[in-house]
Amino acid sequence: MLRAGSVVTCIACKNLLPSRMGVKFRVPLQKLHPLSRAIHHRYSANSNPQRPPHCSAARHYTSLSRLPMRPPKSRSGGHGYQQHRSFWVARLAARLLKLRYILLGSAVGGGYTAKKTYDEWKDMLPDMSQYTWIVPDFVWELSENIDLDKLASALPELEEIAKLLPDMEKIGENFTFLKSLLSSGLGSEVNGASGLRLLLETTGESTLRATDVPPTSAAMSDSSDKQFKKSSDKEKVDQLQEELLRTQLKYQRMLERLEKENKELRKVVLQKDDKGIHQRKVKKSLIDMYSEVLDILSDYDSNYNTQDHLPRVVVVGDQSAGKTSVLEMIAQARIFPRGSGEMMTRSPVKVTLSEGPHHVAMFKDSSREFDLGKEEDLAALRHEIEIRMRKSVKEGQTVSPETISLSVKGPGIQRMVLVDLPGVISTVTTGMAADTKETIFSISKAYMQNPNAIILCIQDGSVDAERSIVTDLVSQMDPQGRRTIFVLTKVDLAEKNLASPSRIQQIVEGKLFPMKALGYFAVVTGRGSSNESIDSIKDYEEDFFQSSRLLKDGMLKAHQVTTKNLSLAVSDCFWKMVRESVEQQADAFKASRFNLETEWKNNYPRLRELDRNELYEKAKNEILDEVISLSQVTPKHWESILQKKLWERVSTHVIENIYLPAAQTMNSGTFNTTVDIKLKQWTDKQLPHKALEVAWETLQEEFARFMAEYKGKDQDDIFDKLKEAVKDESIKRHKWNERAMDSLRVIQHNALEDRSITDKPQWDAAIQFMEETLQSRLKDTDSVIGDMVGPDWKQRWLSWKNRTPEQHIRNETKNELERLLKLHEDHTAYLANDEVTTVRKNLEARGVEVDPVLIKDTWHQLYRRHFLQKALLHCNLCRRGFYYYQRHFVDSELECNDVVLFWRIQRMLAITANTLRQQLTNTEVRRLEKNVKEVLEDFGEDTEKKVQLITGRRVQLAEDLKKVREIQEKLEAFIEALHKEK
Repeated sequence: MLRAGSVVTCIACKNLLPSRMGVKFRVPLQKLHPLSRAIHHRYSANSNPQRPPHCSAARHYTSLSRLPMRPPKSRSGGHGYQQHRSFWVARLAARLLKLRYILLGSAVGGGYTAKKTYDEWKDMLPDMSQYTWIVPDFVWELSENIDLDKLASALPELEEIAKLLPDMEKIGENFTFLKSLLSSGLGSEVNGASGLRLLLETTGESTLRATDVPPTSAAMSDSSDKQFKKSSDKEKVDQLQEELLRTQLKYQRMLERLEKENKELRKVVLQKDDKGIHQRKVKKSLIDMYSEVLDILSDYDSNYNTQDHLPRVVVVGDQSAGKTSVLEMIAQARIFPRGSGEMMTRSPVKVTLSEGPHHVAMFKDSSREFDLGKEEDLAALRHEIEIRMRKSVKEGQTVSPETISLSVKGPGIQRMVLVDLPGVISTVTTGMAADTKETIFSISKAYMQNPNAIILCIQDGSVDAERSIVTDLVSQMDPQGRRTIFVLTKVDLAEKNLASPSRIQQIVEGKLFPMKALGYFAVVTGRGSSNESIDSIKDYEEDFFQSSRLLKDGMLKAHQVTTKNLSLAVSDCFWKMVRESVEQQADAFKASRFNLETEWKNNYPRLRELDRNELYEKAKNEILDEVISLSQVTPKHWESILQKKLWERVSTHVIENIYLPAAQTMNSGTFNTTVDIKLKQWTDKQLPHKALEVAWETLQEEFARFMAEYKGKDQDDIFDKLKEAVKDESIKRHKWNERAMDSLRVIQHNALEDRSITDKPQWDAAIQFMEETLQSRLKDTDSVIGDMVGPDWKQRWLSWKNRTPEQHIRNETKNELERLLKLHEDHTAYLANDEVTTVRKNLEARGVEVDPVLIKDTWHQLYRRHFLQKALLHCNLCRRGFYYYQRHFVDSELECNDVVLFWRIQRMLAITANTLRQQLTNTEVRRLEKNVKEVLEDFGEDTEKKVQLITGRRVQLAEDLKKVREIQEKLEAFIEALHKEK
C-alpha cells in the first residue's frame, strides 16, 4: 500500500501505480509527481486542511477532470433513481475504457517511436568492424587463454587485507606517546630514529593520533620510578620500530607475491605472442632498438667530431669489489666467468637487459640462445665469454678495449644497457703487461667521460674505505655527482668486521668519501661461493637485512637496500637520461650527415655512394667475369702461345744437349742413335715437367692479361689492389693435376718416336723451323762475341768507343783462332792442348799475355758460330732433299738427318700444345675459377682484408655516410617508439 506521510492515498493514485511494483517504502508527498499530487488533493481535500486543494491544476493534466463536478442530486423516487444510476455506471465504464485506450495507444506509439529512434542512432554509428585489427588478437582471446575466475579467486579477500593492516588505534596511541617523549627531551634515547621523528612531525598528529596521552607528571620525585619509566619508554620505542618493520615486511611479501603472479601472467601472454599464434609481425622492443644503435656507434669512427654521447650504465669498481656479482643479480643469472682474486673481466662487456617470456642470453654476432635456466647452458655461456675475452686481448697485453655485446632477456628484468668494465687495480702483478693499470684507467675514462653515461660505482664494504681507488677516479669524471650511483657491496661482511657500524651509515650518506652521488645503496651478493644460485642469494640478502641492526637502528633506509631496489633505481635513472639526451644526439648526427653528403656531392658528383662491402661485391663480379672470359679464348690462340713458350723453354736444351753433340758424329747412324738416346732421357725426366710449367704460366699470364685489359663501363682503378691480391692468392692455391704429367709423358714419347714425314709441306716446314732456330742462335752467338771483343773500327770511329784491355786481349785471341779455323774447317768442337799452347805462344810473340782458359772460352763461341753457319748452308742444301729422304738417302751424298730431328721436335711441340690446351680449357680453367671464387669468399668474410685492399677517401666517406644514415634512422625510429610508450 502506498503511503504519503501518515495519510492514506486515494484510490485514484493507487490505481495509477502498477500493482507489481510492490512499493512498500514511505514516500513524502512533496516527492510525488505533480499529476499524482494534483489528483491526490482533489479526492482528499479534507485530509490536509492547512493546504488549499489543487483542483484547478488537475483539470489541465487528467481526463478525469474533463467534465465539471456537479453536486449529487437527491435520491427521491425509485424509477428516477434507477435511471440515473444506470447512466452513471455507463459514464464511468466509458471513461475507464477511454483511459485504457489512451494508455494502450501511448504505449504502442511510444514503443514505435523508441524503436525508430534506436534504429536511426544505430545507423548513424560508424562501422567499427574494419578497425578490429587495431586491438591485438590476444585481447580477444584473453578470456579463453586466462581463467579470470581463477585469477579473481586468487586475489586476497578484504578480510585478509584487513588482517594485514596494522592496528591504527594502537599505533596512534604509541605515536602520540612517543611524540610526547620526544617533545619532553627524550630524543637522545631513541638514537637512529630521525626518519621516524620526521614522520611524526608531518603526519602523526593528523592521521594516527587516536587519543591524547597526558605528559609525564613533573611531580615525580622518586629516582627509581624515573629509571623504570625510562626503561619502559625504550622498550616501547623498540616495540614500535619492530612493529613498523614487521608491517613493512608484510606489505613487501604481499607485493612480491602479486609481482610473481603478474610475472607469470605476463610470461603466459609473451609466450602466446612469441609462438606466433596470432600470425603477426613481432616488433622489436624499445631496449633492443636502443642497443642496436649502441652497437653501430661502437664501430663508428667519425671525422666530424660527432661523438657517442648516448646513455648507458657504466659499471666501475676496484678489482674483486663485486661488480660482476651486482650485474648478475640485476640480470638474475650467473652469466660471467668467476675466479678467486684473479682478473676475470679482461674486456668491456655490454649487456642489454630486456623483458621476455624465457630467460635466455644471446651474443650480438651469434644466433645461439643460451637457456639461463639450465646449468649446462650457463657453463657454456661463461666459457664462451671467457674465450671471447682472451681472443680480444692482443699478444703481450692483459686487457682489451674491444667490446663484447651480449643480450639477456627474461621475465621481470628491468630494461637497461650496462657495460661491465675491467676492475681498477693499484699494482701490476706478475704475468700482467706493464701498462695494464694505465690501460684499465684509459678504458674506464673513455666510457665515463660520456656526459650522459650513468656511473655505477661499486665499493667493497668488507675492506677499508681508504683503500678504494675507483672513488677518486669517479670524482674526477663526475665531480658534482649528477650521474653517479654508489653501491656498497658485501654489507654482511662489513657489519660483521667493522667495530663501528656507524661507519657504514657515513658511507651510504655520502659523508665518508669526497665523491658525490645521486643515490647510495647497500647490497649483499651472496656468501662468496661461486656455486650459489640467484634465488639463494636473494633469500640470503632478504634475511640479512630483515635481521640486521643497520636497518632496525635507522642507519639504512628501506629503499637503500637490496639489489632489487638498486635495479629499479638504475633503470629509472637510465630511461630518464635517455629521454633527456636522445633527441640531441639525433640532431648531432643529422648535422654530421649533412656535412658528409655535401663533401660527396662536391668531390664525387657522378658516382654512386657505394660503401666497402658494396664495392667489394662489384669488384667480385668483375673478377668472375674476367675468369669466365678465359673460356672464350680460341684453341688456336692457346696452342700458338703454348707452342711458342714451350720452345723458348726447351730450345737451349735441344740445341746444346741434343743437336750439337749429335752433329759432331761421323755418320748418320751414330747421329740418329745419339739423338734417340738423348730424346728418351729428356722425355723421361724433364720434358713433361717443363710442359706443365709452361701451361701453368700461360694460364696465369692470360688471366692477368684479361684482368688488366678488362675495360667495362664500370671499370674502377680502386679495385686494382684487390684484383692483384685475388690473382696471386688464386694462383698460389692452384695445383696442376698430377696425373696429367704421366699421360703427357706417354704422348710426348710417342710423338718423338715418329720419324715419317709424309709430304713436302711438312718437310719445308721443318726446314723453315730449323733455319729460324739456327739463325736465332747465330744472332745470339754474334752478340756474345761482340761483347767479348768490344766495338769494331766502325763503332770506335762513329760512336767514340774504345776497347778495354780485356776486350783487346780477347780480340787478339779471336783473330788467332779464326786463322786456325780457316786452316781446319772440319775441326772438332774442342781444342787440343797442343793447339792451345800454339795459340798462346803466337799471342805472346805479339806481346799479348793470355790465359789458356780464356783461349778455350773464346774458342767455344767462335766454333759455335762456325758450326751454325755451316748448318745454315746445309739447311739450304736440304730444301731439295725430300726426294732423297723418301728413298732413305740411298745413292746420295746428301744426308738431312738434322732436318728430320727438327721435324720430330716441331711435331712434339704441336702435339704437346694441343694436349695442354685441352687440359686447360676442360679442367684447369674451371679449377682456377673455383679457386678465385673461394678466394673471394674468404676475402669477403675477412673485414680486415677488405679494409687493406679497398682503401681511399672515397671509400671511407661512403662508409661514414652509410653508418651515419643508419644511426640517424635507428635513432629516429627509437625516438618515435619512445614517444609512443610515453
